Amino acid sequence: MARLVEIIAALERGTGDYTLPWHRSSAPLTRPINAVTRKAYRGVNVLALWASAEAQDFGHGLWATYRQWQSLGAQVRKGEKASPIMFYKVLDKTEGSEDEARDGAGRIFAQGSHVFNIAQVEGYALPDVPDAEAFDPIPDVEAFIAASGAAIRIQGDSAHYTPSTDTITMPDRQRFFATGTGSAEQNWYAILLHEMVHWTGADHRLARSFGKRFGDEAYAMEELVALSGQSAPCLTLH
Repeated sequence: MARLVEIIAALERGTGDYTLPWHRSSAPLTRPINAVTRKAYRGVNVLALWASAEAQDFGHGLWATYRQWQSLGAQVRKGEKASPIMFYKVLDKTEGSEDEARDGAGRIFAQGSHVFNIAQVEGYALPDVPDAEAFDPIPDVEAFIAASGAAIRIQGDSAHYTPSTDTITMPDRQRFFATGTGSAEQNWYAILLHEMVHWTGADHRLARSFGKRFGDEAYAMEELVALSGQSAPCLTLH
């Protein structure tokens, strides 16, 4: 049930076929990939691992089982919590009579497993962060942001609004890169304006309810409201 809540919350935040448009401490969070086989996870495992990565603030899409990390010379840190996945096998043959074998052929059964993110292990070198892309500021959006008076801190590798300090935290703009839906600068402004919409919900502004916990109804509604701010850079350019 907890995993379902995480998946729903991630979908409501626009995860879908989503790629974080900035480099975090290692690399962008893309489709989950097995660190040993280098094959992408499929089906519900994609959503489950995206949700797990977002909930735990993991910045990379590499995952593997405990033994797989050991095979790479890495060690899962003590106390780290695994993320569950599910895979399926097809039964080509069954024991018993010919009729029983024919009836059982092609049956699928599910089997669970547990994986750890690369952020949870030691002894495995992270890929280098790609070179930063050129950033071309959008004057109208820059003027709007400055006029808002919002306190914006440029630090770390995550983007968020903190109600207790009434501040917005953003990664350095040089971490951002172009995606299929926007340039590096459009993605920077889209994320910043998303957080600025959260900023407008403070008690001394519009007094919106942010929700009591990640994934509850008020939290999800606040995220839907904040999504309205992300189209502003595109509207400015058109």
